[in-house]
Amino acid sequence: MLYIVSTPIGNLEDITLRGLRILKEADIIAAEDTRHTKILLNKYDIKTPLLSYHSYSGKAKLDKIIGLLKEGKNIALTSDAGTPGISDPAYSLIKTALKENIKVSPIPGPSSLLAALVMSGLPMNQFLYLGFLPLKKGRNTLIKSLADEKRTIVIFEAPHRLLKTLNDLLEYLGNRQIAVCREITKIYEEAFHGTIKEAAQYFSKKKPKGEFTLVIH
Repeated sequence: MLYIVSTPIGNLEDITLRGLRILKEADIIAAEDTRHTKILLNKYDIKTPLLSYHSYSGKAKLDKIIGLLKEGKNIALTSDAGTPGISDPAYSLIKTALKENIKVSPIPGPSSLLAALVMSGLPMNQFLYLGFLPLKKGRNTLIKSLADEKRTIVIFEAPHRLLKTLNDLLEYLGNRQIAVCREITKIYEEAFHGTIKEAAQYFSKKKPKGEFTLVIH
């Protein structure tokens, strides 16, 4: 069995009771970053062996995990934070496991995508999730294609690219409403609510820090 275990995006108390049980009972934890996952395991005194599985893991590592699953091992898959498969390398492993008729079971929990949506104050009945925008090729084309989008748009962004992204959104989408959420569930959690232009002005004066989720409507 391959368990897709959602882990905290910041506050370590956000792990579910079922998530803790699965992490304890699994034969192996396949972690995007073993050092990061170890922090969570140490807090809850979990001794399950760790195996790294990240974006640079090759086919050999994927085959090794699939082999262990075929042997009957229960493996818990975790990302650095939040739900595995959302903007991280878990997709390939999940897809391969299903192709090999290995049962995949999700353990729901924290997700910065949903957390940002519910704290944005913007319509959430329909939304378009884009993850991280392309750095160069196809970036402007993608943003331009959203000009007539009526659904709420959700984007992840790194602090050093935040201002560029805000200015690009302003240029191609107009001065829409936006919630800029950062460090969700952490000590310096913040959500800026206003227009895209106001957000660009705000973060041009206040140096962006942390992980950002942008919610636009």
